[in-house]
Amino acid sequence: MTADLKAYAVRLRELHHADEMLVLPNAWDAATARIMAETGFSAVATTSAAIAEVLGYPDGEGAPWQEMFAAAGRIARVVEVPVTMDAEAGYGLRPRELVDRLLETGVVGCNLEDTDHPAGGLVDAGAHAERLSAIRAAADDAGVPLVVNARVDAFLPGAGVAEEERVAEAVRRGRRYLEAGADCVYPIGVGDERDLVTLVAELPGPVNANTRPDVLDLAKLSALGVARVSYGPRFYRQALADLKAAVRQELLA
Repeated sequence: MTADLKAYAVRLRELHHADEMLVLPNAWDAATARIMAETGFSAVATTSAAIAEVLGYPDGEGAPWQEMFAAAGRIARVVEVPVTMDAEAGYGLRPRELVDRLLETGVVGCNLEDTDHPAGGLVDAGAHAERLSAIRAAADDAGVPLVVNARVDAFLPGAGVAEEERVAEAVRRGRRYLEAGADCVYPIGVGDERDLVTLVAELPGPVNANTRPDVLDLAKLSALGVARVSYGPRFYRQALADLKAAVRQELLA
């Protein structure tokens, strides 16, 4: 099992440095994961927001971590590509326990955000870097090069970072996280092309971004040097909207 996970982890890391941008339309259950894999995507990512809602909880570590890992495990079981889990802020698990849980679940990568859910705002960058370093050491000890996508939440409204300071703060945090052993930096919420250009130029590692309708499509993001694109709960929200419309059309016509 460890050998298989190691091979998947190596492959996932390679995809962050390939000539072609890594595109991850996030899944929220086994059925959607199968669709992603069968469509030809080279890896599958989960979306914590969608999974939490499906389970009846709010996003932001509102769901019990055991249920979130169980959902990710069902996804990993049905596809033969690397799976990376949106592990939110790590659920308060110690680094070694977090790594063990991830690998037991069958996933070989994770998102880890620097939001302080209990207190609000962002966690201290130095403390978060130390945590990432400990997670990297635990993964190395386990023999699987876990791919860590370090989410930087400086652009989110609740982060407490002034708008004019967000880029600089994201660069500062992203550099520290990469130095600590993260494989990719995810400055979520960036909508301005100029900000993204700066981040790609200033961060010495792969950058995860999101598309923005009529502003940042896949072609544009690739041209800007983005290494990885994810969608979070966007397709889940669209699926619910389509279901609602179909039910209304069928039953209320």
